[in-house]
Amino acid sequence: MENVKLAIIYYSSTGTNYQLSKAAEEAAKDLGVKEIKFLRVEETVPEDIIKTNEDWLKHYNATKEIPVASADDLDWADAIIFSAPTRYGNLPSQFNSLMDTTGPLWQEGKLVDKVVSAMTSAANPHAGQEGTLQSIYKAMMHWGAIVANPAFTDPIIFETGGNPYGFSVVAGKELDEKDKKAIKAQVKRTLSVAEKIKA
Repeated sequence: MENVKLAIIYYSSTGTNYQLSKAAEEAAKDLGVKEIKFLRVEETVPEDIIKTNEDWLKHYNATKEIPVASADDLDWADAIIFSAPTRYGNLPSQFNSLMDTTGPLWQEGKLVDKVVSAMTSAANPHAGQEGTLQSIYKAMMHWGAIVANPAFTDPIIFETGGNPYGFSVVAGKELDEKDKKAIKAQVKRTLSVAEKIKA
């Protein structure tokens, strides 16, 4: 797995998906990955709107030095782990803004066989997490990417809610050890598939 180039790309307003992505980064390092890009999706909401939510503003200021993801990063990566919150069972507009830049790569076939996986969060346990993950994967299917969802490939998936599409959590929750193990299982599956595709 050490030869797989991994991009971890997230959008987070108040920090939950940042937390999921940091857990994925830690897992990838534990699994021996040498080349990792940890990237955020660019915030497109005006700062005066962000200021109306104290948690959003705090997270925005704390993470704005993290590099912003671009189509070039998608081209670079062998495997990509996405993390984004749900918006009525769909993706946030910020995330879609990144997806909208991928047309030239798609036209050149440069996204074919990228190995992708995704995580999400929502304010409630049943607030559209699976729909959001499927929204991400629909775009990936247009790319010709290989979706490496966790399915039930590890018993820990059952212990953390049984979401076969990707890890999901209630927003604002601190990750516990079971959550981190489930994320690591998903990262391991993503990297394992990417390693086989690259070989």
